[in-house]
Amino acid sequence: MPPTTGERFERAVAIMARLRAPGGCPWDREQTFDSIKPYTLEETYEVLEAIDNRDWEELSGELGDLLLQVLFYSEMSKEQGTFTIDEVLEKLSAKLVNRHPHVFGDVQAETASQVVRNWEAIKAEEKKKRLEAGGGKAVKDAEVPASILGGVSSAMPALLEAHKLSSRAAHVGFDWPNVEGLFNKLREETEELREQLAEFPAPGPRPHGRGVAGSGKATVPDKLRARLEEEVGDLFFVLVNIARYLSLDPESALKKTNRKFKRRFQWMEQRLRESGRDPEQATMDELESLWQQAKQQEKSER
Repeated sequence: MPPTTGERFERAVAIMARLRAPGGCPWDREQTFDSIKPYTLEETYEVLEAIDNRDWEELSGELGDLLLQVLFYSEMSKEQGTFTIDEVLEKLSAKLVNRHPHVFGDVQAETASQVVRNWEAIKAEEKKKRLEAGGGKAVKDAEVPASILGGVSSAMPALLEAHKLSSRAAHVGFDWPNVEGLFNKLREETEELREQLAEFPAPGPRPHGRGVAGSGKATVPDKLRARLEEEVGDLFFVLVNIARYLSLDPESALKKTNRKFKRRFQWMEQRLRESGRDPEQATMDELESLWQQAKQQEKSER
């Protein structure tokens, strides 16, 4: 009889404990919460890439790598006496049940939007109870209405943070009435950026990808640079909202464009290598011509 899901999970937990135990793996034993954080982010993105590629075999392995991060943190926490994997699982199960009263209780939720509204209300109530349980200042803070934007971590990637912030605001009606309003906002923000560029030192913004790094690059006053950064940020925020309005993931959309750019540019490099040259030796007209060829090549292969 094959092992059960529970037995397989317990084996993975036991392996992680063995790796961290005396006589285990030297690398695993010296890791800390902070040293593992970058791997957690890396594994998350590898999961997303496998999904984008519809590589289901690869996805099963990447999900295992992501689960390893949970086991790693839980084992380290067990060692310092804060919590164990059992508490992680208990809290997860309780959260799933508590936040789905339309499944495990008598609350009605016929649409996905109703589920989201219920979910946010439950989360807010949970947070209030945690504050009240803290006593002292926490109780006083609990009396202050919680912001609907509370809980959106500033540590997450900026595109995802913008998407979550605008989604939370949209839940209470702070949203554009139609997508045309977003395009109007995009034009407005573009014009505001162009107005700031009028103050850019002569001869104005120029590409500086070729030649010696920084050569001929205009020195931009700090105050102007700050205003330009703000305007570019506003443009990004509008674009994220357009993606949200269309029910698209902005991070995934940009990742796919990044891969597309990389694929096409590498096709150009290969064509140039075949003629014994590098991109640095080609003119801008040649590069543009090759870029258009790369686009046509992809279209013909679809």
